Amino acid sequence: MPPNAPEDSPRTAIGRYQTAIDLATPVPVKLMQATLNDAAVEPTPGDALPPLWHWLYFLPDAPMSNVGPDGHPKRGGFLPAIPLERRMWAGGRLTFQGDPLRVGDTITRDSEILDVQEKSGKAGDMVFVTVRHRVSTPRGLAVEEEQDIVYIAMPTVFKPPPPQEAPADPAWRDPVAVDPVLLFRYSALTFNGHRIHYDRPYAMETEKYPGLVVHGPLQAMMLMESARRREPTRRVASYAFRGVRPLFDFDPVAVHGYARDDGGHDLMTVNGDGLVCMKATVHWTEG
Repeated sequence: MPPNAPEDSPRTAIGRYQTAIDLATPVPVKLMQATLNDAAVEPTPGDALPPLWHWLYFLPDAPMSNVGPDGHPKRGGFLPAIPLERRMWAGGRLTFQGDPLRVGDTITRDSEILDVQEKSGKAGDMVFVTVRHRVSTPRGLAVEEEQDIVYIAMPTVFKPPPPQEAPADPAWRDPVAVDPVLLFRYSALTFNGHRIHYDRPYAMETEKYPGLVVHGPLQAMMLMESARRREPTRRVASYAFRGVRPLFDFDPVAVHGYARDDGGHDLMTVNGDGLVCMKATVHWTEG
């Protein structure tokens, strides 16, 4: 807990810690392959998990009696009990080290709240929570991840952020088919109950979006998988992503990739209007 934080401040959650243990079974991997149209062979024990696919494990297990009106677990518990109604996963940073996570591994996730920042701006009051996860196996640390979670008040109308146009001439462009079935399947695989991804009346009438919202983590995985298809023999060293603009189920979407001078790639999901929805950067290990 930070010094001099009032007892009712969400900053009292800084330093909060929890540990979870799971088994990296093959069925979620097979189902995610199907969801992403990945023609990979049947996953078997010992196969390395693709980067980010640890999100298939350590799933939230709140009982229905502890689920809020938005489909998320009710406020409180590990994350601070912030009263602002809308909660979003805004971005994250990951490093991959040591031996990768593998199908069949017993995996441990140690989580800590690193920071809580309260801010006010044109969009009103906001609270930013940074959570660090360290995911390991008996062989050692495999993934270190920081997640940025933002809380804001529920808007009365949808106000899109200022547009950012995608740069011209990407090194590659991958069209991606997005529809409600994809969003439902991804929600089911990650046990994400947030109703903006599958309940259109709720998304439009309560949260004021113009349609179903494509998950930030799903976009992050689309970007990563597109880059891995271009570099199938290289291993990911680090990955960072940030949401820029909501992406909806009715949007045509493509992944754009751009080569960096340092050997990495910048990645973007781009909607049918040519606007960037998520930005990411991947760096690869040498050799």
